[in-house]
Amino acid sequence: MIEIFNQGAFSSYRIEDSRYSGVLRESRSLSAGTRRAVKRTVFLSHKHSDLDDLKGFIGYLERYYRVECYIDADDPGMPEKTSGDTAQRIKNAIRATDRFILLATDNAIASNWCNWELGYGDAQKYKEKIAILPIKNTWSTTYTGNEYMKIYPHIVRFDSADVTFNTIQYRPGYPTTSGYYVVSVDEAGKVTYVSLRTWLERE
Repeated sequence: MIEIFNQGAFSSYRIEDSRYSGVLRESRSLSAGTRRAVKRTVFLSHKHSDLDDLKGFIGYLERYYRVECYIDADDPGMPEKTSGDTAQRIKNAIRATDRFILLATDNAIASNWCNWELGYGDAQKYKEKIAILPIKNTWSTTYTGNEYMKIYPHIVRFDSADVTFNTIQYRPGYPTTSGYYVVSVDEAGKVTYVSLRTWLERE
C-alpha cells in the first residue's frame, strides 16, 4: 500500500535540540559553498512552522543514511532580516548539495519562499536529483499538493504486507520490498520506483 504521509510520520526519529544545533552548524558551511566529501548532502526546503516534521525527517535520514542536511531555519549565517543575501546563501546551498527535497506540507505549498526554493531547485537539480516528501494534516482527508506529485518525483512508503492479490502485486514496476522509494513518472506515463537509498547514493 502506498499513501501520502501524515504529520508526525517521522516523529519517532526526531532529533534532539542539541543535535539540531549541529545540523545548523553544518548548514552554515554548506551555505558558504563548502562540504565534506564523506557524506551525501541534501537541501531540505521547508516551512519553519513544520519544525517537528523537519526534525523527524532529519533524524530518519541521519539514522539510516550517511546524509548531511542543509536547512535555512535559524542558519547562523543568515542575515537577521530577509534580503538579497538571504536568497544568495540559499542559492549557494542548493548548488552545493547533492539532492533537493521539499517537505511538501500544506504550509510549505502555500509559502512563497518554499515555492521559490523549489523553482530554483528545479533549475539546478531537475529531474533526477529533486523530490518532494508529501505530508498532509492528520485531521484532513485531502492533500493540496497533488499537482506537485504530478510534476516532481516524490517519496513514498511501500509496505509489502499490505499487498493483496490482484491489486498491486502484479503491476509492472511496483517494488517488492517494504521501504521508502522515490517515484517518478516520465513523459510517456511510465512509473519508476527507486529505493530512497539508491536515489541518495547514485551520482
